Amino acid sequence: MPGQRKVYAISGGVTKFAKAHPDMDFRLMVKRAYDYAMKDVPNLKPSDIQSSRISYFSDHFARQLKAASMVQDFLGLNPIDSRRIEWGGATGGQAIQAGWEAIASGRNDVCLVAGFETMSHVQTWKGNEFIALASDTNFDYPVGGFYTGYYALMVQRHIYEYLRRGKFAGVKDERKAQKAAAEEAKRIMAMVSVKNHVNALYNPYSQYPQKLSMKGAMGGEMVSFPLNRPSICTMSDGAAVMILASEDVASRYTDHPVLISGVGCGTDTMRLADRPHGKVPLFPWESADYYANLDYPGVHSFRAGRTAALEAYKNAGITNPGEELDFVELHDAYASSEIQTYEDIGLCRYGEGYDFVDKGYPFLENVEYGLELPGRGKMPVNPSGGLIACGHPVGATGIMQGVFALWQLQGAIGKHFGDDRLQIRDAKRGLIHSHAGTGSSVTVTIMERS
Repeated sequence: MPGQRKVYAISGGVTKFAKAHPDMDFRLMVKRAYDYAMKDVPNLKPSDIQSSRISYFSDHFARQLKAASMVQDFLGLNPIDSRRIEWGGATGGQAIQAGWEAIASGRNDVCLVAGFETMSHVQTWKGNEFIALASDTNFDYPVGGFYTGYYALMVQRHIYEYLRRGKFAGVKDERKAQKAAAEEAKRIMAMVSVKNHVNALYNPYSQYPQKLSMKGAMGGEMVSFPLNRPSICTMSDGAAVMILASEDVASRYTDHPVLISGVGCGTDTMRLADRPHGKVPLFPWESADYYANLDYPGVHSFRAGRTAALEAYKNAGITNPGEELDFVELHDAYASSEIQTYEDIGLCRYGEGYDFVDKGYPFLENVEYGLELPGRGKMPVNPSGGLIACGHPVGATGIMQGVFALWQLQGAIGKHFGDDRLQIRDAKRGLIHSHAGTGSSVTVTIMERS
């Protein structure tokens, strides 16, 4: 990007994501991830770190105000500059971009990005209540606002917009058409659930690795139709750390720095009811004619995600992400939102997300899923297992994505995972995506092998 210094990721660390870590508080979790990251760059001394960006979503979960300051204390980083980052589900992704800005601006040469969440401190129902406070508490929240309900509503509209009015447009009986569209969507979402749980089998940091079958994925307990338990992320304890450096110093610490070549951010209204209808912001390879009759974004698509992707691609010089990316780690709080995000970030056109899965494009070549996948490996999505299976300790999640993307691009998955089945062959460029609320804020970051 003109006028800005190049920024590189040089190292990272992640704790195992788990339902609970009763043996560690948030400070120790971050310290474990930090120590791991520092071991991978032995020439980097703590005194070389000039600032930190520390992310966590909720003071309620930490039961501690200014918890970022306590992390700074525990890591021994005082008295350098530090900032607490909070942006809902996109907190970790925003922290990476805040660290990027500290270096791109010329202010720092080395910045530590760290994130955590300790969601086990409360019961699940109370945790869901805390998370729901990231909706409009004057409007959405009082009318029953829990996030699974929001996302069920949004995917119902997505199903209607793209399956009922698309694949099943020829079925005249409205009741039969809607039922057929919903069943098709459930089958495709089950494929996403299978993919992410099976990928997680080979990720030692994951919370819910599982040899999940289509029968198990489709038969899971229904939470809010059409979303069932296997298609929903879980609350987690965990931490992640990423170390960023300027071009001037990165080579002092590693032979395999990974360039952050593009960053993008988008926003939308907090209240779903305020989402407008307008024209689709187009990628270079799209045509306005294709979307002539589409009410956009409504509640079926995430305008913030498309806005973030457009900015990141422009900065990274990407014109066709389906051809120029090698993998994606995206925010799959729900299997439905993974499919919606394929469309938002341009892996396929709006309306093609279900076929994208059915053809096998987001599945890995080296993993056996028990499914017929003719196009497997074209665009691997969430090789980590994503939020659904790796876990979602909110403040750490986006940073976890960044660390795993770093290891992918360094060709080091086997080194860090003890198994190279999740390694993308000859990966040169990847995308990480963090998403908050009902799509009220999204970050997209492009990383590429130097």
